[in-house]
Amino acid sequence: MKVILKNAVIVDPNSEWNSKKADILISDGVIEKIAKSISDQSAQVVKATNLHVSPGWFDMHVNFRDPGEEYKENLDSGIAAAIAGGFTGVALMPSTTPPISNKAMVDYVVNRAKHTPIDVLPCGTVSSDRKGLQLSEMYDMKLAGAVAFTDDKASIRNSGLLSRALLYAKNFNGTIMSFPFDQTAQVGGMMNEGVTSTMLGIEGIPNVAEELQITRDLYLTEYNDAKIHFSTISSPRGLDLIAEAKESGLAVSCDIAIHNLLLNDETITSFDPNFKVLPPLRSEEDRLELIEGLKDGTIDVICSDHSPEDVEHKALEFGAANYGIIGLETLFGLAITNLSGVLTLDEIINKISINPRTILQLDIPIVKEGFEANLTLFDPGLEWTYQTANSKSKAKNTPFEGCELIGKAIGIYNKKQLEMIDA
Repeated sequence: MKVILKNAVIVDPNSEWNSKKADILISDGVIEKIAKSISDQSAQVVKATNLHVSPGWFDMHVNFRDPGEEYKENLDSGIAAAIAGGFTGVALMPSTTPPISNKAMVDYVVNRAKHTPIDVLPCGTVSSDRKGLQLSEMYDMKLAGAVAFTDDKASIRNSGLLSRALLYAKNFNGTIMSFPFDQTAQVGGMMNEGVTSTMLGIEGIPNVAEELQITRDLYLTEYNDAKIHFSTISSPRGLDLIAEAKESGLAVSCDIAIHNLLLNDETITSFDPNFKVLPPLRSEEDRLELIEGLKDGTIDVICSDHSPEDVEHKALEFGAANYGIIGLETLFGLAITNLSGVLTLDEIINKISINPRTILQLDIPIVKEGFEANLTLFDPGLEWTYQTANSKSKAKNTPFEGCELIGKAIGIYNKKQLEMIDA
């Protein structure tokens, strides 16, 4: 199968064609030719107004709830949502029922997703069944295809366990992902601790709950001469600690969920449970400081933290509702609409395509002749309205219903498959 992408603006900092307009000929899954004009009568031609092409986008933090809670999301619906969002790859969190805690569970995900046009790459747990008591079968899971190890939002309390995990993973160059949240700092907290939580009478989660664990984890990383990645950070002071660790030469990286960059805790005055997330939405002052951390490069990756929930667990009063927002289909549009004054388009592509793969030690797609085609097709100027009625996800838990956005994926090409996305 041959495909020609016509008059595409190439957005790839690693390509000699970056920022240039060209035709791209893909033959049997490989970029055969890039030139000002290409003609091949046997090829399928893709044309679009304002067509842009970049390395395929990669979401570093998603939940598909499969197995165990398929009524919220399953692999099929999650993959459909990822495609609709323009992603050619996702790192799947292991917080399923049962958790992805052994080779068999990794095999289940890998085999179910191998024929789809996106790379669904499971993360294994750090502790057996996410209980925080003993190490999981990390090496076996690595051999089976696990790309990293994390207990996701079941933050690891046991310092000795994390220390052993860092040291063990170092032996096979594995990546430990830590969600920094010391639950003992404020038991029962449901939103950011601050003026708004006091006014609403809701128990707060202080920034220090994140900062304490970041401090501990950095000490353990240094002690074991290991590497660590922090997931979905939200504290500016915690970000300062990460920046200092980077400057000192420690192998540390971090990501942030798009909603923590755009929303603050004042939204919770509506008591809408769709604003209930973990880590919580912080103060406006904190949010602006996080934007600065994004701008200066301390924050490596923007993710969706896609967390599907069903009506029975989300459409409740604020205190009883589960945490989480779906975000695969809105991540790029929200980023372009709200962050274009902070990051260039190249920088946004870095944070949703190149950096996540670099951290997970995956092959980096390059828009270059001879490379396998792993591409996202998009229009950064397309105006559209996000409506959950048109969402591919089973879940509808989002505060962005009806949001008018700029920038949208219009197709992906990966694993020799072209998938065009409805406008």
